Amino acid sequence: MPQGSPTPWSYLLIRLLFKFVLRIFYGTVVVENAELIPKTGRPWIVCANHSNSLTDALLLVDAVPSRIRNMLRLTAKSTQFGRKTFTSWLIESAGTVPLKRRKDYEQGSINNADNSEVMEKLMEALEMGDAICLFPEGASRYHPTIAPLKTGVSRIVSDILTRNRDNPEFEISVLTCSITYMHRQHFRSDVLVTFNPPMAFRVKDNPELLAPVNYDEIRALTARMHQEISSRTIDAPSWEIVRTAKLASRIYVPLGTKMSLGDYVRVTRIFVEAFKDFDRMRDKSSHEGEKVEYTDEDVNLLQLRRDLQIYQDQLSRWGIKDDRIRQPLARGTIASRLLIRLIWSLFLFTISLPGLFLWLPVFCTTFYAVHNFKKTGPIWDTWDEIAQYKLIYGLISGLCVWFGSILITLPKAAITAVVIPSLMWMTLRWLEDAVSAFRAFTALVRLLRVGKGTLKGMRKEREALHERVMKLAVLTLGLPKDPETYFLEAGGREKGRVRNGWESGARYFSVRRRRKRDWNETLRLYDKTDYPEDSL
Repeated sequence: MPQGSPTPWSYLLIRLLFKFVLRIFYGTVVVENAELIPKTGRPWIVCANHSNSLTDALLLVDAVPSRIRNMLRLTAKSTQFGRKTFTSWLIESAGTVPLKRRKDYEQGSINNADNSEVMEKLMEALEMGDAICLFPEGASRYHPTIAPLKTGVSRIVSDILTRNRDNPEFEISVLTCSITYMHRQHFRSDVLVTFNPPMAFRVKDNPELLAPVNYDEIRALTARMHQEISSRTIDAPSWEIVRTAKLASRIYVPLGTKMSLGDYVRVTRIFVEAFKDFDRMRDKSSHEGEKVEYTDEDVNLLQLRRDLQIYQDQLSRWGIKDDRIRQPLARGTIASRLLIRLIWSLFLFTISLPGLFLWLPVFCTTFYAVHNFKKTGPIWDTWDEIAQYKLIYGLISGLCVWFGSILITLPKAAITAVVIPSLMWMTLRWLEDAVSAFRAFTALVRLLRVGKGTLKGMRKEREALHERVMKLAVLTLGLPKDPETYFLEAGGREKGRVRNGWESGARYFSVRRRRKRDWNETLRLYDKTDYPEDSL
């Protein structure tokens, strides 16, 4: 049995380094079904959706346990190689294989984009028992939907089976992976990595993929991969549908319900699929010129979508969460909570000040780098690289702070080397809770400014929306009738950001992570409910 290629030391360093950095940048990284990954020595291709540039590859490197696979051979666009930048060094030293994209070369110079030699190296690596990572969309982009997949992965499967047609037992596995970012570019957001059931192909069992192959088989396999990837992530044709589906999920599963990130993503995806069915019918009608007869159910669904948008717009204007409408507070209770939230946030900000002094160079460096990078292109072409910039510039500036602190305190460098990272981590923890408390304080202030009559009318509107959402969820979509009980008892270790009672009780000072009631939270002073215009 093949043993796989030896792991370069630089790959081990990068995996260790970015495992740490990813846990700093993202509040929670949840990996599902890692046990499905084939072990080292078995040829394996992992292909995932591609919406966050280099960050997607780093996440997959982090998500694949070293006890199962010693290395995941990555691919990247050839224009990333040969530069005198940290990113270029990072990519090259990890054993990444350069892929040439036609759009990166002048028209008429397609021969310069020949990848036959690269494909040969990839197939040799697979025959040695290696695992390779490919993103069949072909390019990263900031968009709510997955682009049509290229046929490259299917053709590699066909080619390597053909190369080994004399060995009937030769087998290669394709493991699709669905990556879901709550807010891909925002600090302390969350991300879900779901490995889907592997598709195994053996020479003796798949003669239809041996050359000469019917290209329909290649297209069918590619379509199957697309279905697997999109079926376990939030794949929507517009940002408006994503926003509306997230609100429907929150109305269906009230804030505070202990549910795993995977469950939350799957519930949101179910609502996305329901809302975009109407768009599919409308698009089919406009393209084919056929008149589509809409049922009462279709009309009700469209009206629900519009009413949810209006409701969310109003919540955004007031700067409050749906939970404040669902569970109204008396004026006296609001006033007492205002005082508690303000005192608590000021206290946490105060104890965070020494550590914030260390974080300041990191925040300033990343802000400056991202601010300038955004100017280089439109949202759809640049925002997919924001997380990458924040990770890399944050890493470099963070290391500079660490080394600088060691040099300044050289006689006690051994102590400083441990104390500085510990202080920075605890500062980040306290800062998260300070921001959360201050965000709650400002929301309560806004709530006081809204008249009682207006809130009462909004509450009635919310009750009507809840009834309609529950009817859609239970009767049409087949979701559980009592979601709070169901998801409390459902599987999944991550129920918020704490795993046991002790961490929940000490949530403000937990070394591991803070308790989280809303998977949409990020480290910012306002709730993230806005998305780019779909025309951008």
